[in-house]
Amino acid sequence: MIKEFKQFLLRGNVVDLAVGVVIGSAFGAVVDALVSNLLTPFISAIAKVPDFSNLLFTINGSQFRYGIFLNALISFILVAAAIFFFIVKPMNLLVSRSHKEAPVKPTTKKCPECLSEIPINAKRCAHCAQIIT
Repeated sequence: MIKEFKQFLLRGNVVDLAVGVVIGSAFGAVVDALVSNLLTPFISAIAKVPDFSNLLFTINGSQFRYGIFLNALISFILVAAAIFFFIVKPMNLLVSRSHKEAPVKPTTKKCPECLSEIPINAKRCAHCAQIIT
């Protein structure tokens, strides 16, 4: 049983998952710092309202704090935009530059007599029986 547990722990996908969780946590802290220290102050400088959490309305004594929802929504949009523009787009550009596809070799050619498509290695046209050199 201990041997099986050891095999489970040392399997590649378990280690990769553990590394991904740790890197994801660290990356989350970086993105959170970017949003809270750079992007949110920039938005508040433009909108002149740094915090919407005090916005609310009351119906029959119940308070609806829609400002907290707005804060969360703005934070989500800023985090998503930061991830998209600073991580996804550069990674896609990097991957597209590294994966250049080889040109596709033709598998057919045209018969010089009847202009039909024939296999590239054909010695005779299947349509007009012309000998291909």
